[in-house]
Amino acid sequence: MAGAASRDKVVSTREAILRGALTVVGEHGVGGLTNRRIVAAAGVSLGTLTYHFPSQTALLREAMLLFVEDETAKLGAIVDGYRADGLSVEQAASVVEHVIAQLPFGADELGAHELYLQSARDPELHEASSRCFAAYDELAVTILEALGVPQARRLAGPVVALIAGLQLRRLATGETDTPVAEPLMMLLRGA
Repeated sequence: MAGAASRDKVVSTREAILRGALTVVGEHGVGGLTNRRIVAAAGVSLGTLTYHFPSQTALLREAMLLFVEDETAKLGAIVDGYRADGLSVEQAASVVEHVIAQLPFGADELGAHELYLQSARDPELHEASSRCFAAYDELAVTILEALGVPQARRLAGPVVALIAGLQLRRLATGETDTPVAEPLMMLLRGA
């Protein structure tokens, strides 16, 4: 029993550090990621941080994977909520637009984009970034197949890229009403 409690504490400490790092990256960018800011955001000591993550690259890799795990679980739950409704492709595109409009508009989303940009600069993060996009692609395949869209696997990457690009535009411009349904339908119809 004590061993399980100890493992749970280690997992929650690691997660607190990762979430703290995501908050710092979202607020200050990767360049503003300091140990002092991380420990303040996570509520842990400096020794605890360096014990769990000996390098910033390891920390960034795990933070990126945690963000995508959370995001795909959240989006997957939304998909499951609509799966039984038998939506048409057009209705599903409208639902995607609505979901994106409801996504938080803050540090977490900025942090994720910062991490993806950092992975372009740091080859050690490529594998984690690839795993993240693979998770998004699989979620897109699941949705497209549930809608009966032909060639769902072939379309998943472009659908994810379109939605990510529109989300980046939304974050960069502050426009909260960026249309998604119309461009998504154009992509699906063109395929």
